[in-house]
Amino acid sequence: MSTRTLKVDLIARVEGEGGLNLTIRDDQLVDLKLNIFEPPRFFEAFLRGRRLEEVPDITSRICGICPIAYQISSVTALESALGIQVTPEVRNLRRLIYCGEWIESHALHLHMLHAPDFLGFEDAIQMAKQHPQEVERGLRLKKLGNQIMSVVGGREIHPINLKVGGFYSLPKRSSLLQLVDDLKTAIDDSEDVARWVATFPFPEFEPETEFVAILHPDEYPLFEGNLVSSAGLNISVADYEHEFQEVQREHSTSLHSRRRTAGVYQVGPIARFNLNRSKLTPRARALAHELSLPDKINNPFKSIVIRAIETVFAFEESLRIIDQYSPDGEPSTSYEPRASEGFGCSEAPRGICWHHYKIDDGGLIEHARIVPPTSQNLARIERDLWEFIPPRLNLSDDKLRWDCEQAIRNYDPCISCSVHFLKLDIDRQ
Repeated sequence: MSTRTLKVDLIARVEGEGGLNLTIRDDQLVDLKLNIFEPPRFFEAFLRGRRLEEVPDITSRICGICPIAYQISSVTALESALGIQVTPEVRNLRRLIYCGEWIESHALHLHMLHAPDFLGFEDAIQMAKQHPQEVERGLRLKKLGNQIMSVVGGREIHPINLKVGGFYSLPKRSSLLQLVDDLKTAIDDSEDVARWVATFPFPEFEPETEFVAILHPDEYPLFEGNLVSSAGLNISVADYEHEFQEVQREHSTSLHSRRRTAGVYQVGPIARFNLNRSKLTPRARALAHELSLPDKINNPFKSIVIRAIETVFAFEESLRIIDQYSPDGEPSTSYEPRASEGFGCSEAPRGICWHHYKIDDGGLIEHARIVPPTSQNLARIERDLWEFIPPRLNLSDDKLRWDCEQAIRNYDPCISCSVHFLKLDIDRQ
């Protein structure tokens, strides 16, 4: 019996820290654990006893890459509790700032975190030596997403303009119009990105899974709508806890989410695309057709292509909203605190971000529960690795490590968000 041990202290190009332990005996994979060892961050506990008006600013600190997801999930949950109906202009502005977040997050992942895997580079710095134009393009696209967030949200990281009921102030139309020329150029650039990543070499890997995403009757989902799945699930956001549960794993400080009756599921770009393809904007939909993308994608390595398609969508949707924007009326809807509870959910770049709050008569938070997208994908990542690794056990340690890291980066995990990722330790016996 031979023993082979492989240990990687950290996996690069993901947000956060964690580890992967593999146990291999007689060329058989017998144990696999994603060890997430970042300390719990206690955001839900921090919120209890706080005024409801503080929630959007506090929850935005959960993530510096996708603060809008946490802000909009929180404000829509609190607005549902208080019976607040925001104006159409506020709703459109929220879609616009969410598009900004998708653009900056997807551009970062596409060019800096995931493309090096497919092209054989250790990182984007090394990749830039041979692909300088692609890296520069990625930085331009990310900058534009940040600019949208700054104009609408007040700043690009942890924006400060969103509030329960709307915004503290409405941006000037002239400020948004200054972005239009760059946004039009960026659509062409983002289409080129999609054509570029579609040429990458994708492993033949087609695991079956249940895909879960928001479904809106008329729009590609950012927020609002029911939660649906490829297995026929169709529920309101308020019924999430009846169908999904979080379970504690002894090797992880992050909870793992599962369907109560169906087990592992997947959220994120592929799930959104598979369930909402017909709702894409015209150029994004035409690009998906040009690239001959099938109606259903199972290969998680192709998530990089879908992120590129969604970037085209986000630019196109941003231009539509800016063209129709007129800053008339009040920036927010007034309300009176009352004892109530509400639920909210939005599509963060990595998948659905679900919030639940209970409020007392004085407007203080009595209960808060937040389920981020990465914790919902962790069980799916582990399942992918169980299926992906066995045919590759004869690879060298370096190559096996590389393949495992790439399989994890398919999901662009935001590990510190999930700790309510990678050190690799392989034990071959």
